[in-house]
Amino acid sequence: MVTSGERKVVIGGARQRTTLALLLLNPGRTVPVDTLVHEVWNGNPPATARTQIAIVIAALRKTFKAQGAADDTIVTAHPGYLLDVESHYIDSVEFTALVAQAEIDAREQRLEDAAGRYRRALDLWRGPALAGVSGLLVEEEAGRLGEYRLNAYDDATAVQLALGRHYELLPELGGVVQENPLRERTRYHQMLAQYRAGRRAEAMESYREAREQFIEELGLEPGPDLQELHDLILRDDPSLTPADGPVSVGTEAAAPEVVVVPSELPPDVPGFTGRESELTALDALVIESGAALQTPTVGLITGVAGVGKSGLALRWAHRAADDFPDGRLFADLRGYDEQHEPAPVADVLGRFLRSLGVPGQQIPEALEERIALYRSLLTERRALIVLDNVRTHAQVVPLLPGSGASCVVVTSRDQLEQLVTWPKEARVHLGVLPPDAAVELVAKIAGEERIAAARTDATRLVELCDRLPLALRIAAARLASKPHWSVRHLVARLSDERRRLDELSQGESRVRAGFELSYRYLSVDAARLYRRLGLADVPDFTSWVAAALLDVDVIHAELLLEDLVDTQFLEVVGVDATGRLRYRFQNLLRLYAGERARDEESDEAWHDACHRVFRTALTIAREAHRRESGGEFSIVHSGTEPATIDTDLLEELLADPLAWFEAERLCLVGMVEQAARMGMADLAWDLTGSASVLFETRSYVENWESCAVHALDAARAADDRLGQAVMLHHTGAAALMRQSMDEAKARSEEALELYGDLDERLGRALVLRNLAVVHRLQGDPDAAADRLRGALPIFREAGDLSSESSVLQNMAQLELDRGNYEASLGHARDAVRVAESMDPGASRSLAQCLYRLGSAQLLSGRAEEAEESYLRVEELSRAKADTHGLAHALYGLGQARVALGALESAETAYVQGRKVARGLGSPVVEGSIRLKLGVLLRELGRDEEARAELLGAKELFTRRGATHWQEEVARELSGSPEISPAVSPGLSPDPSSDLSPDPAPELSSDPSPELFPGVGVGE
Repeated sequence: MVTSGERKVVIGGARQRTTLALLLLNPGRTVPVDTLVHEVWNGNPPATARTQIAIVIAALRKTFKAQGAADDTIVTAHPGYLLDVESHYIDSVEFTALVAQAEIDAREQRLEDAAGRYRRALDLWRGPALAGVSGLLVEEEAGRLGEYRLNAYDDATAVQLALGRHYELLPELGGVVQENPLRERTRYHQMLAQYRAGRRAEAMESYREAREQFIEELGLEPGPDLQELHDLILRDDPSLTPADGPVSVGTEAAAPEVVVVPSELPPDVPGFTGRESELTALDALVIESGAALQTPTVGLITGVAGVGKSGLALRWAHRAADDFPDGRLFADLRGYDEQHEPAPVADVLGRFLRSLGVPGQQIPEALEERIALYRSLLTERRALIVLDNVRTHAQVVPLLPGSGASCVVVTSRDQLEQLVTWPKEARVHLGVLPPDAAVELVAKIAGEERIAAARTDATRLVELCDRLPLALRIAAARLASKPHWSVRHLVARLSDERRRLDELSQGESRVRAGFELSYRYLSVDAARLYRRLGLADVPDFTSWVAAALLDVDVIHAELLLEDLVDTQFLEVVGVDATGRLRYRFQNLLRLYAGERARDEESDEAWHDACHRVFRTALTIAREAHRRESGGEFSIVHSGTEPATIDTDLLEELLADPLAWFEAERLCLVGMVEQAARMGMADLAWDLTGSASVLFETRSYVENWESCAVHALDAARAADDRLGQAVMLHHTGAAALMRQSMDEAKARSEEALELYGDLDERLGRALVLRNLAVVHRLQGDPDAAADRLRGALPIFREAGDLSSESSVLQNMAQLELDRGNYEASLGHARDAVRVAESMDPGASRSLAQCLYRLGSAQLLSGRAEEAEESYLRVEELSRAKADTHGLAHALYGLGQARVALGALESAETAYVQGRKVARGLGSPVVEGSIRLKLGVLLRELGRDEEARAELLGAKELFTRRGATHWQEEVARELSGSPEISPAVSPGLSPDPSSDLSPDPAPELSSDPSPELFPGVGVGE
């Protein structure tokens, strides 16, 4: 009821009453709008709920203002509203204050003052709390207030009995007992008052009635206090009769001391699944607690919101309960509670002391005294204390036993670094459930048969829930409550990232709410980093990305990242090849970060943050490309200005440029695609070009093409003609690498035309080089030679040594195709000379040139020299982890050793090459090597093994549609190989010859670019 003076103020409508009730229950504290929405509509709000709450608040303000209240009675305070209590009277606040003072008076034996304050407090009640107001939270608080009222009544009765007023109490006690027949303390007071009033028989009858009701309704005997009082009454024990004058509250009833064994653990978690290793780790607490040292053990369970920390703690506590015969205490410290402030430690200690048998009036007021008494009680006991939802180390310290064999288990979303666990293995970090355990949990709730019948969909479902127990339980409960839904239907609903958190944030169990509470406690910078990372389209990241997002130095970014790890917003993937820690999100946390960014970040701030990241990535990638290529070779850049990067950091990242590219590959792909979507075309295409050295060397053709296509689209949208030319060049190079000759030619010619219009000579030369390879592979060596002759002077003019050596070794290959071995040797030696003059970091160019030289040497009858060249190629390729180059080197090495008669060594090279080629996923490469191995095995007289290799080669060539190679294998299988006189014994036609219309085998003895790239733009 609301009053203004003597007038009753009418609050209209259930929504207004519920909203006002929530504000009254949190006087002076902000009530979030989300809480109001949830309670007013019982967890099923309409889309306009937040607007309607604002209307309700406006109506309440208008009602109060009409009664003369100030405008700021209800104040808007992010993220909701609060009720100003300074100029208003709230009966629940007054009741709490009166009871608190009465308890102090009683402890200090000011019994008359205590009795008066208790009476004034109880007189404030005019009926049930919050009658007629709906809402789950309101109803829960009403129940709590009702319990508080009964506790105050019992405390007041104890004071009245101490004052000898048992006669006055009896009428009222009878009514209270009738309303609360199972309340033991009230029964106790009634029996004592009856006995002291000379009604011994009534006291015994009251006990009999209580015992019958307890057994009938609870299946339990009355508690030890009632039983002891019953025995004392039977004996007419003198301790029951009050002395003359008031009786001290501390000695009221003079009942003998009762040893209380509390058991406060909440129920075990239904459907608990997995976590066996974590439970085993916690078992160490019991083993250690029984040791001779009698030292308290401490365990800590950490993890992200919803990962099942409380569930694990309760499962273990119930499992280990028998090991703690002196009691099991439990407290929710509410460190992450949106409805309440964290539980005061003094209150928790007061409750624990009562649970351990200390009468309320004997509990000290001072916190230090409570801690001392609590630790003294536990010294000789072996109890289990579970402290749930702890946010700070300070909450835990006063609740730790000082000595004895007790055990404390703490759960927290934070690492609580200051808390030392003992034993050390009892510090348990809880991750998401394994896939099988996650599916099992869903099945336990939604139904075993239902999940078994849709196993594939169930597997997808648990991944969409991040295998997070809270999310899994919500999803499973939705299935259980909707038997007409299929698992696939729920999967479809969760697959929409824009709706996923909404789907998993319904009812009381809300995933989003759990994240929000942790987010609220982040520092300003950590929160900003978290939400900006949520919009970055990268699978994982290192500190340089974080630093660029915030425009801070890397050291500061690393501190913030560790803050996010400690608060469970990020997880550490591991250490990459550059020695940097890599971090990533769970998907649900990434989605929540994106929500926060969209709500709290301006478009301009987000655009600037992304631009910094992409420009930083481009600056590092340009330098990595330069170091790997031996200079600013084989690349056309945009006009983007480089970012400023700490020199020491750059050196640390690029100690091995390819290792940095490898570590950041998926990140770079994500950045290119995101930059393209955001209209930053120059960054997208330049980053693609700079990363091409990785894509080509490690054969990441799909990544290369994906980046190039996205960047090309962005360049077209921006009318960036240079960007279009460069990306057409790259799409052509990628097509060439996967041996799609027609596409490679079309894309390259389109790029050539654009470069010509722009008068971009280096770009034209790079495309001419690629077209030369296309012409050669399509059987037009003259056109190929023309293209190479056109490109060579431009590269020499530009000082592009890498491209110059590439043109020379391609000229060497053309001469090999024509059978001009001496001319080929000349070009190959020139190519090696140019490559050797480059920076040692550009060793891949040297390896390519050495391979051409080895091919020319082999066909010129210089097998020993060829073997030496191939060995150098092998060494360089292994150093660069260049699998294409290694397969090529081993293929050539095998042929050279066959020519030298070292057949066993040749077999070893072929077998190693076969293994490497299989990992490339290229049928022609693997088939070429298996063909040569089959021929060699037959020469060694191992016909069955030879036939197996030849049949394997045939299957690979058939899969690729390599007609010429199929014919070659068929001849070998028939036992009549036809070897061209122009091809030295033991050598084979070019594996690329299947790509030309009807190649003559004698024109090529060199494996194709599929075996050894180097025909693209990077080298």
